[in-house]
Amino acid sequence: MSAPSALPVAELAHRCDAGQFTFATTEQLEDIGVIPGQDRAIDAIELAVGIERDGYNLFVMGPAGCGRHTLVRQRIEARAKDAPRPSDWVYVNNFPHPHQPIAIELPPGRGAGLRSDMARLVEELRSNIPAVFEGDEYRSKVDSIDAEFKERHEKAFSSLGDESMGQGVALLRTPAGFSFAPVKNGEVMGADEFAKLPEAEQQRLKSAIEALQTKLERLIRDTMRWRKERLERIRELNREMTLFAVGHLVDELKQRYGTWPLVVEYLDAVQRDVIENDDDFRKSEEESSPIAQLMQHEEPSLRRYQVNVLVDNGAPDGSPVVYADHPTLQNLVGRIDHISRLGTLVTDFTQIKAGALHRANGGYLLLDAIKLLTQPFAWEGLKRALLRHQVRIESLGEAYGLVSTLSLEPEPIPLKLKVVLVGERLLFYLLRAYDPDFGRLFRVAADFEEHLERTPDTSLLFARFIATRARSDKLLPLEREAVARVVDFGSRAAGDTRKITANVERMVELLHEADYRARQAGSAVIGAAAIQGAIEAQRHRAGRLRGQVQEAILRGKVLIDTAGAAVGQVNGLSVFDLGDFAFAEPVRITATTRLGEGQVIDIQREVELGGAIHSKGVMILSAFLAARFSGNLPHALAASLVFEQTYGHVDGDSASLAELCALLSSLADVPILQGYAVTGSINQLGEVQPIGAVNEKIEGFFDICQARGLSGEHGVLIPAANVDQLMLRDEVVAAAAEGKFRVYAVRTVDEAIELLTGLPAGLPEDAGGGVPPSLNGRVAARLRDLAALHREQPRPGQVRRIARARGKRNAR
Repeated sequence: MSAPSALPVAELAHRCDAGQFTFATTEQLEDIGVIPGQDRAIDAIELAVGIERDGYNLFVMGPAGCGRHTLVRQRIEARAKDAPRPSDWVYVNNFPHPHQPIAIELPPGRGAGLRSDMARLVEELRSNIPAVFEGDEYRSKVDSIDAEFKERHEKAFSSLGDESMGQGVALLRTPAGFSFAPVKNGEVMGADEFAKLPEAEQQRLKSAIEALQTKLERLIRDTMRWRKERLERIRELNREMTLFAVGHLVDELKQRYGTWPLVVEYLDAVQRDVIENDDDFRKSEEESSPIAQLMQHEEPSLRRYQVNVLVDNGAPDGSPVVYADHPTLQNLVGRIDHISRLGTLVTDFTQIKAGALHRANGGYLLLDAIKLLTQPFAWEGLKRALLRHQVRIESLGEAYGLVSTLSLEPEPIPLKLKVVLVGERLLFYLLRAYDPDFGRLFRVAADFEEHLERTPDTSLLFARFIATRARSDKLLPLEREAVARVVDFGSRAAGDTRKITANVERMVELLHEADYRARQAGSAVIGAAAIQGAIEAQRHRAGRLRGQVQEAILRGKVLIDTAGAAVGQVNGLSVFDLGDFAFAEPVRITATTRLGEGQVIDIQREVELGGAIHSKGVMILSAFLAARFSGNLPHALAASLVFEQTYGHVDGDSASLAELCALLSSLADVPILQGYAVTGSINQLGEVQPIGAVNEKIEGFFDICQARGLSGEHGVLIPAANVDQLMLRDEVVAAAAEGKFRVYAVRTVDEAIELLTGLPAGLPEDAGGGVPPSLNGRVAARLRDLAALHREQPRPGQVRRIARARGKRNAR
């Protein structure tokens, strides 16, 4: 087996050929209606919004930045535009039970009309009712009633007075009331004079006074009854006059809203309440003291005749599309506000506020899944509304028994809408696995692609998308060379030359920066130089940590050799992921070997700085060593592996090839060329498997080598399966073209070790007499020697038997 040659320069960066585009600038391209490459997600969206069945709500999943919100809103708004407008909903006072407001459904736009009509009705009543009661007709009828009862009162008392005078007793009116006293010759007798009367006369007068007193008491009771009759007559007159003032006004409204029975019932209730509480309209504001106005919530108030328009769908056409960016429970299902008055909190039906479910009723509600799930009780509240098909406004305190005060219980509103949740895939799978209601409520999932296939057709669609965004964002048009550079950027972001990233947000950020640079340069178009300048500026802004790490290497703080050779030492490559920016730097990996029991010690794992995947890689390479070289012999090896000068967590198996090469070097006592860096995952058969961030790893080692001076002896070994992911920077490609830097693609550990040592890999069977000609032969010979030494070493049981025998001899 011979070592592979360096990759051709053409395979180091698969650039987009601008010549495939027939346009000069994106100004010549037509707009594209949707984000390209998301056909699967679009089909799911169309199904969810089109099917009129319960539970067919939509969960949109995919990585952030791939245009999930934009595409969903585009498709939904296009469908909602031609849909019928949903109904208005209003809350009105429930006069018999004010704590249970009544919900009324009205056609779109009629809710505001009812509110205005009721406001005008109240204003008219505030003028009409006082005018009726101040009119001559009302005063005349009141005077007539008063005269009738006054005449009855005077006639009764006059008759009683005449009767008493006939018996020699006078009916007297005093400040304390009525009383009787005997008279003589029209004069009231004094006590002395009464005592002089004969006994029989005194007894007659006393009996007469007692009889008259009984009649007086009866008459007073009759007077009280007459007074109540008068008040009832006045009250009935007030009702008649109030009905005269309000009846025709309410009748007009009933004719206007006659097709809605609930409104007619409400207007009848309003009329009855106005008639029973006409005094509320007869009081002037001047008659109310400031304290009385502050205490108005305890007195009858005209606020009870208002109409609370909860949802008004009168203005826009089509069904509503609502995005709730802060989905708390109250923001979803609505709330009941309170007003502070004299240190107390009061409320009524006018303080009921709509939630997102009310506003989206009959349309579409868009929610961010992670925001919804992190708000207390919001997810449960949304599920209750969807399962019950109604929105019930309730406070957290009442729902969970934290508050015992009397509050409102608004009538629930029927609910019919589509809910769209947008979130990560992990949230979808967790909810599907652990929430039994989730599958019933969200039957459709729209899974957005992370990458698009890079073909000439998709590249043209991508160019049209760039043109569309440039026009919508008022950017300069792009030259076709600039479009090709953006395609390259998309492939680099996707980590695959056959794909383009679907992260449109990242692309748009690049276009905005390039537009700024082109305008600063006074250009009328965005050229390839502006795109490249924006890419380099992004790398520079995010490169502070990278610069610090490179400085530590170049100043010798972190030990990395890029020249010479060393036994059991190899340059691995470690990736630093900072979210939207990743870079790689070389890391020294060392291995030591000695006689042992077949154990390979992963120092990172022993000190709990290694992850599970890294530990798995070390165990795999240990199994490979034992299977290839030990065979039927004892695997008498003790080895240790470590990432030198690493003080944080290490994970991943992309360094397992480098670790295996370091072990082979140590066992064979063959030095590894330090001008190379290695990356790749190994399996138990010695095959090299692909890894991630291959471009960043190559460029990370290249930057260190370039800073120290490229000599033509520097390069990076990568898995052959990663070749179609190469999209290296122009300076790396240029150095490779000049022969100063090389990239090798290896398929097996044997190819890698040949490149690193310059010694043929050979076979384990090469181990014979003398120094084996191949590296594998030297490793096999070393392990054979270790096995022989292992057989010569006494076993633990033998050591104990020898010790006991020596003890017996010493005792004798």
